[in-house]
Amino acid sequence: MNVHRRQFLSAASLGIAITAKSVLADNVADALPTDLATRQGADWPTLLGAKGDSVAVGPVPGPWPETGPKIIYTLDMGEGYAMPSVSRGRLLPFDRVGDKIRLRCIHAETSKALWDFSYPTAYEDKYGYDGGPRTSPVIDGSRVYIIGPEGMLHALDVATGKVLWKRDTTAEFGVVQNFFGVGSTPIVSGDLLLVQVGGSPSGSDTTDIANLKSTGTALVAFNKRTGTLAWKAGDDLASYSSPVLATLAQQPFCLLLARSGLWAFDLPSGKPKLLLPWRSATLESVNAANPVPLDADQILISETYGPGAALVRATPTASEIVWSDRDKRQGKSLQTHWCTPVRMGDVVFASSGRHEGNAELRCVRWCDGKVLWSEPGLGRASILRVGETLVVQAERGEVLLVSARQDRFAVISAHRLVDALGRPLLRYPCWAAPIMARGLLYLRGAGKMVCLEAKS
Repeated sequence: MNVHRRQFLSAASLGIAITAKSVLADNVADALPTDLATRQGADWPTLLGAKGDSVAVGPVPGPWPETGPKIIYTLDMGEGYAMPSVSRGRLLPFDRVGDKIRLRCIHAETSKALWDFSYPTAYEDKYGYDGGPRTSPVIDGSRVYIIGPEGMLHALDVATGKVLWKRDTTAEFGVVQNFFGVGSTPIVSGDLLLVQVGGSPSGSDTTDIANLKSTGTALVAFNKRTGTLAWKAGDDLASYSSPVLATLAQQPFCLLLARSGLWAFDLPSGKPKLLLPWRSATLESVNAANPVPLDADQILISETYGPGAALVRATPTASEIVWSDRDKRQGKSLQTHWCTPVRMGDVVFASSGRHEGNAELRCVRWCDGKVLWSEPGLGRASILRVGETLVVQAERGEVLLVSARQDRFAVISAHRLVDALGRPLLRYPCWAAPIMARGLLYLRGAGKMVCLEAKS
């Protein structure tokens, strides 16, 4: 095994100030909202599902008839790129209409409106992309958490939409708008809501992104019930990857592929243990796909602007790179843009490529990075796995059911969904990964979300 690079850090060696408060466990169980679902199966409460792996539990989709899958309903959507979340019969779409960021709650099976909430925003994208949310709602029992592209963080009551608490993370922590706004979905761990913030000192030159400094707020923990600050840690700026819970050497950690590389934070204390530098040398580059925890304390990381992918073995006392794309001039194993690799056994499936024209759907053996097959023509696709079937959302709207085989790319069904007049329902850009809850499949394109019966 070749060890290419290792960097193991203590808080003291990083010069990071961690303000840790003990968060007392609340022994009173939260009252769950009434379950409005009439269908059996698992919910989809946050980005990439309850386990953060983009794997759904339930009926395997398809094979669909030539006429396509049954459409249950369509829902008009405003600006934004993220998928909704689903819990207890409620679907929560998150988007932007005009100068307001909006969270709606609808009945997941019928689209009947239950409540809506909005707040004003002045966010403008510097690169010409739309001004809507890039993150998914995070449903935790009776609460839902949202963070908009401008950094406003809200906690709401799931049943009523009532605001429980809010924090302006941009103003409080000095976040300088970089590239595409706030695009990292928070995660709940115990009594904590973990949010990637990445603030800079007050008075920072907002036009000089290359030389921004950190205030030790790569990851910020709030009490999930009250919104009070628990701790802040990590001398880094923000990326578009989301925090991921993992176990290393039987100890709980939060993994974060931040602006400069892979961090591991001890839970629940927040003490930083690991920083593995991993980012393109190009200024206008980002880390966007989530790290993928694997077997035996191994973690797969990937990006598309430079170094590509690496398999990292990490414990609370050491880290090493098992294999890496960094030194390959050509033939990199995996260069994910925003599609987090989806695991099945000893392989992962992911879209590899920075641009629509060079992106390929790939099957990669994660232990050594060997590419088992690669399929072009789908653009920067997104993936959901249900059993041994992949639901693939192509960038231009086509939806495919693909067998999760290691030997070849095998299509089960492929459709372009249309309305009664033959107009496409899913229009470019289709950049959000499909989700499935209680046998219903949800897909999103520009201006529209479609709810399908997954099983034909």
